[in-house]
Amino acid sequence: MKKRNILITNDDGFESIGLKALVEALSEVAHITVVAPSTEKSACGHSLTLTRPLRFIEVDDDFYKLDDGTPSDCIYLALNTIFVDKKPDLVISGINKGANMGEDITYSGTAAGAMEAVLQGIPAISISQVCRNKCQNINEDSFELAKYIIKDLVNKIFENNFPLPERRFLNVNIPPAPLELFQGYKITRAGYRLYANDAQLHRNPRGEEYYWLGLHALEWIASEDMYCDFEAVQQDYVSITPVKLDLTSYDDLEKLKNWI
Repeated sequence: MKKRNILITNDDGFESIGLKALVEALSEVAHITVVAPSTEKSACGHSLTLTRPLRFIEVDDDFYKLDDGTPSDCIYLALNTIFVDKKPDLVISGINKGANMGEDITYSGTAAGAMEAVLQGIPAISISQVCRNKCQNINEDSFELAKYIIKDLVNKIFENNFPLPERRFLNVNIPPAPLELFQGYKITRAGYRLYANDAQLHRNPRGEEYYWLGLHALEWIASEDMYCDFEAVQQDYVSITPVKLDLTSYDDLEKLKNWI
């Protein structure tokens, strides 16, 4: 049987060990094409580059970096150039170094790669490896469970079908646990993330001020039924959250009509 085609991107850059792990996991399952940003684009959201030209740079066979492009740029351009005659069967964005849960989905360049794919009518998965200690000690071995999971999910999709309707994607978060401690899958909703507002002030040798935005601890408000993505990962489950791009707050439509 002819191999399916998978288009891969990420937001950690084309040299990311998570990207390498993803390609290794799926090379036997499908024909892989990689189009990834030339530099890290974490927290770039669903942004497209409209104010300057973009350039593909070939790194290897079917492997390209997009010079200063975002994950959304990578998918947008790949579907309009490399895949102009035949669209890929699936788009996968990741494996991200760090969690993409709760409202962080709106910041995430990893999730944005999947968003752009489903806008273009291609089924998509975003996958992230949750870390301990702010991902300081993450290495190639850290992706053992993630590689197993993404291969399993892709096989399920190719053997059956993609489980969601159009303009929706799967957001997958992998617990920081070895394969033998994997508890199974849990279908979750996005949790209620707690945020701080932290910016570190510094001065360069000329005395000019500049800021580094801080990284916040992964904290959330517990849900009553314990079925949010944070809680699943905390219990060593793989969290799978169906995400749709329609951000309308339907519960508030009538209330807003009455208010206006």
